[in-house]
Amino acid sequence: MRVTTTANSAVPSIALILAVTGPAAALTDEAPVRTAAIPRHTADVRIDESAPVITRDSVLIHAPLHTIRKVQTDVANWPSWQPDVDVVVKDTPGRLRPGSVFRWSTEGLDITSTVKQADHGKRLVWGGPAQGITAVHVWTFTPTRNGVLVHTEESWTGDPVLADQPALQAALDNSLHNWVDDLEHEAETRAAG
Repeated sequence: MRVTTTANSAVPSIALILAVTGPAAALTDEAPVRTAAIPRHTADVRIDESAPVITRDSVLIHAPLHTIRKVQTDVANWPSWQPDVDVVVKDTPGRLRPGSVFRWSTEGLDITSTVKQADHGKRLVWGGPAQGITAVHVWTFTPTRNGVLVHTEESWTGDPVLADQPALQAALDNSLHNWVDDLEHEAETRAAG
């Protein structure tokens, strides 16, 4: 079962779209969030609901939650199941946690992401600013009787987004659509094997 709340279409790569505003730059945080600075009672990190570009996508995956979580959080192995991801390097050892940093390359972009929230088995959030765009990417995992409902949503804000909102909206729609499809396929394949 798939629920998509935005239109999906063939679009040029994100790097190509961003190139019109200047050379592609990495998504980076100016200063990574430190684990000690985040109190345990902190509210959930959310996307920017007022952002000009927001994409949401959901899929029911017929695999155990621990399998889905392992596939999604093993960022170093993303290239093995996501054709759009070229390389991933974890800068922070161990499991993903607030402040963890990983660098990755996709569709011609070199990205550095910082984990903002990690409630293992329930919620994972990362993001960072790049080239005038601020991204927040949220993943939630909800076990159901028939599998795990995986929901993702991402917001993009900033001048480049305002300059070409339709193209960047289409690029993000396409990217998240492919990601949940790839995650579904990989998790269900591992669960069956």
